[in-house]
Amino acid sequence: MEVTERTRLRRMREKGSHRREDLDTVLSAGFLCHLGVVVDGAPMVVPTVYGVEGDVLYLHGSVVSRSLVQAPDGVVCVTVTHVDGLVLARSVFEHGVNYRCAMVYGVPRIVTDPDEKLRGLRALTERATPGQWEYARQPSRKELAATSLVALDLAEASVKIAAGPPDDGDSPDAALGLWAGELPLVTRFGPLVADPLLADGIRPPAHVTERVGRLLGEG
Repeated sequence: MEVTERTRLRRMREKGSHRREDLDTVLSAGFLCHLGVVVDGAPMVVPTVYGVEGDVLYLHGSVVSRSLVQAPDGVVCVTVTHVDGLVLARSVFEHGVNYRCAMVYGVPRIVTDPDEKLRGLRALTERATPGQWEYARQPSRKELAATSLVALDLAEASVKIAAGPPDDGDSPDAALGLWAGELPLVTRFGPLVADPLLADGIRPPAHVTERVGRLLGEG
């Protein structure tokens, strides 16, 4: 990935990366991002799901569609963050968070080609729940026309990863006799909750039941 003024790492550069494989690792571990745009001259950050196909990031684009003609250069910023735990040190100053984060910059384009829009929507669906695109009814022409999808190139991006114990284990604070370490945070899929209007006898498909109890980003 090309290093630009927007993606240049200025703080904690030892935790950063511009390698595509590191970006792919962060993106593959989840399905929710935050999209930062300028609308009516003011910043707006909205959560949305995303999907990846090749070198393209796809996401729902209703907000972006409005902002493209208003932002000075049309650039948006997409962030994906996974919190892996709290770092509890001996001093409050050394407390921190273990995380994996990616930031992607670029000028998005509105997807108008029906075939690409289907591929993008499939990428979104499969990123969140693999197997669901083939299981559920796919969009009709009317639904596709009513859906706004944008594509963003992954060329301009950076990654930061923070992991490990506190940094004060060999400092004077070690003599305080206080516990220090990591408090991990994990996200798992819980038990299924059926639609109350679901007809009797309809069982959930295997690609859904097999995710119950599994970690987010696992498999």
